[in-house]
Amino acid sequence: MSTAAANGKGNNGAAAPLLEVVDLKKHFPIRKGLLSHTIGHVLAVDGISFTIAAGETLGLVGESGCGKSTAGKSILKLIEPTSGTVKLRGTRIDQLSRAEMRPYRRELQVVFQDPYSSLNPRMNVGDIVAEPMRNYHLASGTELSDRVAAIFAKVGLRSEAMQRFPHEFSGGQRQRIGIARALALNPSLIVCDEPVSALDVSVQAQVINLLMDLQKEFGLSYLFVAHDLAVVEYISHRIAVMYLGKIVELTDTRSLFSAPLHPYTEALLSAVPLPDPGASRKRIILKGDVPSPINPPAGCRFHTRCPYAEARCRVEEPAVREVRPGHHVACHLREIDTAAFATPDLTSRLRRTK
Repeated sequence: MSTAAANGKGNNGAAAPLLEVVDLKKHFPIRKGLLSHTIGHVLAVDGISFTIAAGETLGLVGESGCGKSTAGKSILKLIEPTSGTVKLRGTRIDQLSRAEMRPYRRELQVVFQDPYSSLNPRMNVGDIVAEPMRNYHLASGTELSDRVAAIFAKVGLRSEAMQRFPHEFSGGQRQRIGIARALALNPSLIVCDEPVSALDVSVQAQVINLLMDLQKEFGLSYLFVAHDLAVVEYISHRIAVMYLGKIVELTDTRSLFSAPLHPYTEALLSAVPLPDPGASRKRIILKGDVPSPINPPAGCRFHTRCPYAEARCRVEEPAVREVRPGHHVACHLREIDTAAFATPDLTSRLRRTK
């Protein structure tokens, strides 16, 4: 897919994206024996492409094990990508050494999933938030304490709490501390790796609203990794759907929820609970288990569970195509009946193509 199209900007000369990911792959070797011979690879991320604009939130969703978190860590170079290109403000960073990467660390930060294990229990929370600024020699002494207190205020914590330790805080407060640490270096992009999945529902709403307020105030961009589609719908401008290491659909949030074009996306949306107790929705139950990423199926990786799979789907892998402005999908059925895109019911559209 083209960079401009993936960014939802078209080809009208819009500004370059903040982050550009092209054909990113991360394959983990499987070793066996006394000499640790490589006998195969886990294809955790197997060729994904997308962009994120300044001030934008891109949601990355899919079932557990589809490669969402691995993609985020590969972009940050917390783990080294196997291949592909990652550009920040037009500069390629995926091949940089640790020393060369250091200046870019200030622009790329992360909020981890578990607020209990992501904070050092031996440091008070003031030192945890101050540590990045010390590492980059941005402040010291009273100025450093004042900066940390200001960041605490931004995330809804009192400065008096700076001397306390992580175990003295609730889960939601710990996640606020994690967000404060990510803000310490004034980043441009924050990878949020399922930041609310370990929290109570009421606390989830508080943290999500905090992230959105900070985005407006500081112009932040987010890669928001999650499996809760209701949360992703609320915070994201665009959403990418992953399945078995691949992106199968990418579009703006409204289009994805109103007219999904991939059968896997429709199945995911059918599982989202409705807030109205009297409302009903036909649940789509996918048969079988997710195939192994060690030996993914030939052709379309979803064909083993897809109710609409045809012979072509079993042998030919579908390319990600822009089937309407800003809406990308990897599905052979989208090449058959493009006139059906105006119909919101995916099931009826697909049945007409068979």
